[in-house]
Amino acid sequence: MPQPDFRSPRLFVDAALASGETVALERNQSNYLGNVLRLAAGDSILAFNGRDGEWRAAIAGRKRPDSLTIATQTRPQDSLPDIAYVFAPLKHARLDYMVQKAVEMGASALRPVLTRFTQVSRVNGERMRANVIEAAEQCGILSLADVTEPVPLDRYLSQRDGPRLLVFCDEAADAASPLRALQSGPAGFHGIDVLIGPEGGFAEDERAKLLQQPRILRLSLGPRILRADTAGVAALALVQAALGDWVGSGGGQPSGPLLAGR
Repeated sequence: MPQPDFRSPRLFVDAALASGETVALERNQSNYLGNVLRLAAGDSILAFNGRDGEWRAAIAGRKRPDSLTIATQTRPQDSLPDIAYVFAPLKHARLDYMVQKAVEMGASALRPVLTRFTQVSRVNGERMRANVIEAAEQCGILSLADVTEPVPLDRYLSQRDGPRLLVFCDEAADAASPLRALQSGPAGFHGIDVLIGPEGGFAEDERAKLLQQPRILRLSLGPRILRADTAGVAALALVQAALGDWVGSGGGQPSGPLLAGR
């Protein structure tokens, strides 16, 4: 696949992309291109929609950018590994950070769950989606992670697909090599859920229910207690290195199909 072009501005547009198409810009997009980036008619950017790959596009408009003319495809659409980041929501800036980093780490879905000690009861889904788009724009990512509404932990567990592997990051687990645990864990799964708990940890009855799940891997993240947002980045890095799309030709192969949507 062609390498990303990090010198050109990238913009997410929710419209079909094909050579010769004209895409109208929203007001905030026009303001961003014209007033923030100081671009004008004739200047070139990259556009993507999460479905049709990435395209070179020319800005059009007399007084300000008001549309894009789609020219040539620069990269075809890809697929994210089927890794869902399941987490207890955090407050404001730390939630923004966590969402952005999960997208950068290649999560294909963001699933907030409410646990006994979750400190946040409401989640701004639109803000989460905006952070997903911003992270994708800045990091050359073509596919957008799905964002779901928060659900209680019990409901999440009852609705999980049985063939998926649940990586339960548990601060009470015995410290051991997490990479080795992932590489030697359950086989035959289809997709991975990476679960990070709240700042106050899991209640004992929640932990008991989690440990009764099929295809579960209880994972320690080392000898130190990590903040929830740090734990999420660490866990996703480990999962990608052992089972996801960080696995190169010299390493082992994932234990189950990990392309989202397949």
